[in-house]
Amino acid sequence: MLPYLQDPELHSYDIKLQASLKTPTMDKHEQICESNMKYLYYSVAQTIAHHTVTGCNMSPGDLLGSGTISGKEKSEYGSMLELCWGGKEEIKLSNGEVRKFLVDGDSINLTGVCHGNGYKIGFGDCEGTVLPAHDDSKWA
Repeated sequence: MLPYLQDPELHSYDIKLQASLKTPTMDKHEQICESNMKYLYYSVAQTIAHHTVTGCNMSPGDLLGSGTISGKEKSEYGSMLELCWGGKEEIKLSNGEVRKFLVDGDSINLTGVCHGNGYKIGFGDCEGTVLPAHDDSKWA
């Protein structure tokens, strides 16, 4: 590991993360995995150091992506690719549908929450729906 990334007191935030899926035939989202920010490969401090070491400035309000956050258990895998083992296994939903990958109309909802001594802080819902690709052939 590069010297500027070495952190003998490596730690991360304990933020519980959940991903839920709703297909077009479902009334509500169904949890397909949960993970925790403590499983990050790099701490937040290491991420910032790695981002800025080449002189790339940061300003208040800048966002940095973490990449996939996966735990050790299958239920803690942080991506559809991991959850379905590269398309070799199906994710079984309670209504009988299965998924290996998202399809048009599927909706994913991501949530995160921290628990403290007598309180919790939630980050709200982050939901998105897969829309069909545009048919650009009419413009050709």
